[in-house]
Amino acid sequence: MTLDRQPTLTGERLVLRPLRADDWDALFAVAADPLIWAGHPAHDRWREDVFRVFFDDALVQRGALAVIDKASGAVIGSSRFQAYDPADGGSVEIGWTFLARSHWGGTCNREMKRLMLAHALRSVARVVFLVGKDNIRSRTAMTRIGGRLTDRTTLATMAGADVTHVVFEMTRADFAAGPLASG
Repeated sequence: MTLDRQPTLTGERLVLRPLRADDWDALFAVAADPLIWAGHPAHDRWREDVFRVFFDDALVQRGALAVIDKASGAVIGSSRFQAYDPADGGSVEIGWTFLARSHWGGTCNREMKRLMLAHALRSVARVVFLVGKDNIRSRTAMTRIGGRLTDRTTLATMAGADVTHVVFEMTRADFAAGPLASG
């Protein structure tokens, strides 16, 4: 079964839908907060020129989702399904995620990841997450949602520097037994 990388997913508090070009203003308004990126390897992504490259790439890759707060209808962030590989039962990366600081520390990240994982794991055997080695906030979030740290790493250039990323993974069994299974 092929993975639909641009679904519309609806939860209790969030709607995730395919990112559109006309989401630029609303999404950049969220991304322009330097504190969102302070602990992130792409710490300069709050700059318009840097975010424009990120946004345009998201549209080209065709796996990006806008995250909408159901109560207000506001765009509060985005995430992506990327690097889909149908081999060996299939895998996909979930990542490139950010949320408005007003939605940190609650249930939004958990709900977003639960929706995306449940959707992906219907079509693929495993989901991977690449997290900056020193991005403590994201590493902690991955652990809280049941991501399993692997011994794999990858290197990416971000904000003009080579950054080591650790690889977290979640299989169908991990998800079914983990903290997101019950919603």
